[in-house]
Amino acid sequence: MKKSKFSILTNGIIKENPILVLVLGTCPFLAVTTQASNAIGMGAAVTFVLLCSNIIVSLLRKIIPDKVRIPCYIVVIASFVTLVQMIVKAFLPELDTSLGLFLPLIVVNCIILGRAEMFASKNGIVDSALDAIGMGIGYTLAMLVMASVREIVGNGTWYGIEIPVLVDNNILIMTMAPGGFAMFGILIAIVNKLSHGKAIKKKEFGCEGCPSAAACGQAGCTQKEAAVK
Repeated sequence: MKKSKFSILTNGIIKENPILVLVLGTCPFLAVTTQASNAIGMGAAVTFVLLCSNIIVSLLRKIIPDKVRIPCYIVVIASFVTLVQMIVKAFLPELDTSLGLFLPLIVVNCIILGRAEMFASKNGIVDSALDAIGMGIGYTLAMLVMASVREIVGNGTWYGIEIPVLVDNNILIMTMAPGGFAMFGILIAIVNKLSHGKAIKKKEFGCEGCPSAAACGQAGCTQKEAAVK
């Protein structure tokens, strides 16, 4: 059954949130979410690259040979990441310094490559763009919530603005790795609770889109289906 445009757009916000449900792109999520400004900057950059790459992959889906589709997707993604990096360096040097290596590493972000492989390569331009926007919003919201909690509790500030009382009674560990991992687990638990466990469910197994389907002769999919049953 084909999904509606609204369903495609909202799918990535809660039901298949790329971070809190699919658990993709967790390295930058944990590393740069010590400040809300970093979260918004990274979220905007990822959303832009995701949108542009999804559109291009969708346009070229019938032209790109199946055997070289992954390298082609990476070239497309890398082109837009380079563009974003040049813009950020030119107009937002402070953000570029804050994000550091994680900005160019968007090239290998599993969210972007995953959506290109599993959605944009199989759907039209409009649906692919809506999927990218929805996933980008879900990614940015997760980043912003995580960064806001860590900055408020860890530094006593939000977006650089000092919060009375909290600024003098901050819990520094929230800005460190242990605090990040703890908050990550709490957010995943909250999303799972709000969705009553429906956000995380078993996916249907199939050979379509699997890079190993030709090599295994579809035997691997048959075994997985039998294991689920």
